[in-house]
Amino acid sequence: MLDEFKKFALRGNILDMAVGVIIGGAFGKIVSSFTSDILMPPLGLMLGKVDFSNFYINLSGTEYESFAAAKEAGAPIIAYGAFLNTCLDFMIVAVAIFILIKQVNRLLPAPPPPPAPNPRKCPFCREVVADDATKCPHCASDIKGK
Repeated sequence: MLDEFKKFALRGNILDMAVGVIIGGAFGKIVSSFTSDILMPPLGLMLGKVDFSNFYINLSGTEYESFAAAKEAGAPIIAYGAFLNTCLDFMIVAVAIFILIKQVNRLLPAPPPPPAPNPRKCPFCREVVADDATKCPHCASDIKGK
């Protein structure tokens, strides 16, 4: 069983996938930092000094000074500002991956064209005939049922 697991784990596709997941996780942290630390502050400033991460709906009915205070008190809240930040993170990651894949595909050689299908041949003279032919143009044999 250990040998089977070793063969499975060391297969090329599994290692590639593991590396992709690790790099993707690190890239996600970079994008989250970019969104919350670089992109959102100027955007919030342009929209009137708004911090999206502090937007929430308090479900408890008790007033709290801020999002942090409500969270610290354990109040039931809907943190839609954090959700908006996460959606923006996702969009940035999706666009970045799209651009990366597009560039990688541009650099890779084009796959070879598929092989041509076997041409239809007359069963009598063995010459190539059209797929919808009913008579061979070479030997004039009737080939509609063949």
